[in-house]
Amino acid sequence: MTEASVPAQVPSGPLALTEASITAALARMGMLRQGERPRCRPLEGGVSSDIWLVELQDRRLCLKRALPQLKVAQVWQAPVARNRYEWEWFRVVGRICPDLTPPLIGHDPDAAFFVMAYLDPSRYPLWKSELRDGHADPDFAAAVGARLVLIHRATARNPEIAHDFATDEGFYAIRLEPYLIATGRVHRDLAPRLEALARRTAETRLALVHGDVSPKNILIGPRNPVFLDAECAWYGDPAFDLAFCLNHLLLKCLWTRRAAAGFLGCFDRLAQSYLAGVAWEAPDAIEARAAALLPGLFLARVDGKSPVEYVTDDEDKARVRRVGRALLANPVSRLAAVRQAWGAEIGQ
Repeated sequence: MTEASVPAQVPSGPLALTEASITAALARMGMLRQGERPRCRPLEGGVSSDIWLVELQDRRLCLKRALPQLKVAQVWQAPVARNRYEWEWFRVVGRICPDLTPPLIGHDPDAAFFVMAYLDPSRYPLWKSELRDGHADPDFAAAVGARLVLIHRATARNPEIAHDFATDEGFYAIRLEPYLIATGRVHRDLAPRLEALARRTAETRLALVHGDVSPKNILIGPRNPVFLDAECAWYGDPAFDLAFCLNHLLLKCLWTRRAAAGFLGCFDRLAQSYLAGVAWEAPDAIEARAAALLPGLFLARVDGKSPVEYVTDDEDKARVRRVGRALLANPVSRLAAVRQAWGAEIGQ
């Protein structure tokens, strides 16, 4: 695993990557044999980064480069330096438990990209795909909660990690503003509440936060969940990770309706397994922050800058708005209360 500077042919800004520039970069990083020509193709699914599959003679790699402007309809910009923090998040978490991250290969912070091992979907299926197909596995959801709290517990109140991940500006740009603040511009009467949630989240610094714990970023590994896409990495409030992931399990009830009861069961198991591992503060305290934040994130997925692609029906959006607005106006302190409110709305 060699790191080296990448040549000028690899664009460090918004210019498109090419097979030629990727080949040149890998050669200078010492990853290619003499005369070896990799096959490169872009992978789908990246909103905030360019992601390429690189096929060599004996292995496959994944190259990821951060973009300054995200691929969404609204203007959503973020510092490309987040690529370096994603790399560092993988390194830190890999030391805590190697099975939780893809193996890292090489990094060029100046060009805002890194290379990691490509994990074959036949052995590492995507959790989002399983949920889409109606496979609600409460044991896996519990494993996600248990591994997530392991990361938070291992990094809690660590001044060195707090220093290394002081990414407040980036986290605001890619998480707090597009989700909470932008939603407040749509729901003006709730803007003070959403701004207060953003402010409290920004001011709470307790552990290393992933920032995008979503089923689209979690692989079902042979032994553990594997976390991807940590470019929102930040030393802050671990309640954000918990609420962000639980939010997806609520929304998936609208995507695969026949599995809604199973998804709510996954919500319960993930929350229970996570809270059982909290040791750096009272579990009731982090649960209360997550329960207060969750409705804001819920509402944001229909009215923020990053709406989920599968909630398109007007009545479904109205359901999200009814529950999200009610819980923001009258906050609860228990995650079960959020889950029950949504279950009542969808008849579960």
